[in-house]
Amino acid sequence: PGNTFDAHRLLAWAATVGQEPQDRLKERLFLAYMTEGKLVWDHDTLVELAGEVGLDGDQARAILASDGYADEVRAEETLAGELAVTGVPFFVVDRRIALQGAQPPELLRKALDKAVEMRSKEAEAPARAEAGDGCGPDGCAI
Repeated sequence: PGNTFDAHRLLAWAATVGQEPQDRLKERLFLAYMTEGKLVWDHDTLVELAGEVGLDGDQARAILASDGYADEVRAEETLAGELAVTGVPFFVVDRRIALQGAQPPELLRKALDKAVEMRSKEAEAPARAEAGDGCGPDGCAI
């Protein structure tokens, strides 16, 4: 297989156009590779696929001819390394809960609920501190 770095660069560009164009391109890339056997690292193929989902083919070709969006993709690679991502699918909820592999909807829901719970507790902490609960230079008030 080839390297999909350039496909990821086009996905980063598509995200600047909007979530929907990025989603369409992502789905089209998966279909092209998994079902149609297309080489999604070939620049002509990438330009064709971008055009098929309504993105500007000339702009896609210009991005591929440059190093456009490479920094964005490398930043995502760095984040994936920090999160110990070793395969796909990999879900990160609120940058603190990680789920690796295909998961049942119930587990995804639990992760989302847990993230909301954690955020709620964080939001409550400053309110408690303002009410006099918490620790300061003179000790802790409860």
